[in-house]
Amino acid sequence: MFRRLPEIETASSTVAFTIDGRPASARAGDSVAAALLANGVTVCRNTPVSGAARGPYCMMGVCFDCLVTIDGTGNRQGCQVRVAPGMAVETQNGKREVER
Repeated sequence: MFRRLPEIETASSTVAFTIDGRPASARAGDSVAAALLANGVTVCRNTPVSGAARGPYCMMGVCFDCLVTIDGTGNRQGCQVRVAPGMAVETQNGKREVER
């Protein structure tokens, strides 16, 4: 389902991060949502009411289906955050409390 564009194939720099505690890598400049898909992770959260699986959909910040926990902060839109070295990404089960 997910495939990189041919002109992106030449990107040279990789970034190491973790997904649910497992080591993963992405290309420099990838969004967290794109990095998840490139690593075979198609479900990044479950809805709080029905528990339905959700994954990156619009990839531009409109749908909120790519919510993940990034470095301990929940409800982050994975498509709006670039992956960074050492970043810890966790899939979400239900809702997260908003930090104040």
